[in-house]
Amino acid sequence: MTNIQEIARRAGVSPSTASRALSGKGYVSEEKKLRVLEVARQFDYVPNANAVLLKSGTTRRIGLVAPSFEESVSLFTGGFVRAAQENGYTVTLFMTGFDTAKEREALEGLRRKQVDALVFVMFLSGLPTIASYAKYGPIVSWQRVVHEEVPSVFMDQYDGYMLGLEHLHARGYRRICNVYGVGTRLNTQSRIEAFADFCRKYDLDPQAAPSFMERGTTAHGEELARWWLESGRIPDAFATTNDQVAAGLVAEARRLGLRVPEDFAVCGFDNLDFAHLLDLTTIHYPVDEQAANAFAMIRSRIEDIELPLRPLNFRLVERATT
Repeated sequence: MTNIQEIARRAGVSPSTASRALSGKGYVSEEKKLRVLEVARQFDYVPNANAVLLKSGTTRRIGLVAPSFEESVSLFTGGFVRAAQENGYTVTLFMTGFDTAKEREALEGLRRKQVDALVFVMFLSGLPTIASYAKYGPIVSWQRVVHEEVPSVFMDQYDGYMLGLEHLHARGYRRICNVYGVGTRLNTQSRIEAFADFCRKYDLDPQAAPSFMERGTTAHGEELARWWLESGRIPDAFATTNDQVAAGLVAEARRLGLRVPEDFAVCGFDNLDFAHLLDLTTIHYPVDEQAANAFAMIRSRIEDIELPLRPLNFRLVERATT
């Protein structure tokens, strides 16, 4: 294969001059530049991208580590890939299937300089393990964590959940059933705190309706609709983990001949694409903007620049289920 030295020899210039002519960086006389470009055209020569990146000490490749391709994960991944591509970076996906050994493979890829940085959508490995690799390159988390070496682009879901609770209260609902996700996660703990503060604010009985933990799928939502009938119709509203649970709840209620919101109201969380098809009231969670902020954090570290982060806010999307 033709290399830069051969191009330079045939053009009658030094390798450094040929390199400047091809990259467009640095001064080269117009005559020499044209000679170099003509020889490169004749031999269909393009610089070896790997060699250029090796010389610069970077790969311009970022690893994105995710357990699966759920819709919210896909939104984050899509937003991150778009931001990276717009700035000349490529993204390598590490799909872990909730396997810590595969998370370690991604971390080792960072240590071996196969990628310049990592962004974790979610991880099961201990945070100290993740943080111990930050010395090899930037690591950013979408999962809510608090650690000096691993910044997170999380949004405090206390605020978003409170938006939904306030909306339900304004519409006259008082016996609200909370449907939470994984109890050990900080986001779930923030939602629990929001409900406690909400009940104190309005002098409501927090035990007026039961709460459920570890619920996150459409099947869980369907189970809740059946439970509502069997339990004596106690709740008059559901504040759910996400739009998947809300969708299952609404769909099964309709199959059972129940009326939403006349029998009970449903508020989702995320505002995924299908939410408007079900006319589902939900909380808009700006996942794509979080992804853009994650890339900005990483690029700032790699290129040693200061990039501004987008201000992020939750927003109530009121539809027919409330």
